[in-house]
Amino acid sequence: MSRGFVKEDDQEEIPMVPPRADLPEGVTNYVTQVGMDELLIEKQELINEREHLDISNEKESRIASNYINAKLQLLKNRIATAKIVDLNNQPKNIIRFGALVTLKIGNKTAPEHYQIVGVDEADISKGKIAFISPIARLLINKKVGEKAVLKLAKEDRYFKIINIQY
Repeated sequence: MSRGFVKEDDQEEIPMVPPRADLPEGVTNYVTQVGMDELLIEKQELINEREHLDISNEKESRIASNYINAKLQLLKNRIATAKIVDLNNQPKNIIRFGALVTLKIGNKTAPEHYQIVGVDEADISKGKIAFISPIARLLINKKVGEKAVLKLAKEDRYFKIINIQY
């Protein structure tokens, strides 16, 4: 049917779905087991939300369902491409994916703790940094006692590795 014969009110709104955390093309989607568990919980929550939509307004229900389906599609793709890294198999004396690293940063006296994780589970407020972040890339392959330098526009930031755990 020609678009000229469609009432304006009948046109379906296309939901804007925010993209997931950036994972550059061609980069393996590494995740910890915790990260995979979180993705699966998120998937189940979206499915539950879709099943319990208020259907009193058919148009709003259809728009909400389309939005959830679009989010589910992105999530299913992320789950399908995930490669779980077994942290028990990581070398204990070197920083690799999944490492919980204790760092002395610059002149700060208190050490800081960060875990190198997948892009979907990264959350700086929880001390989790994505393996593709500049700091994580600096730390990968370092050992206790070594230093890493992040070159910034106004200064260099020094990171001394105090401890590595998995």
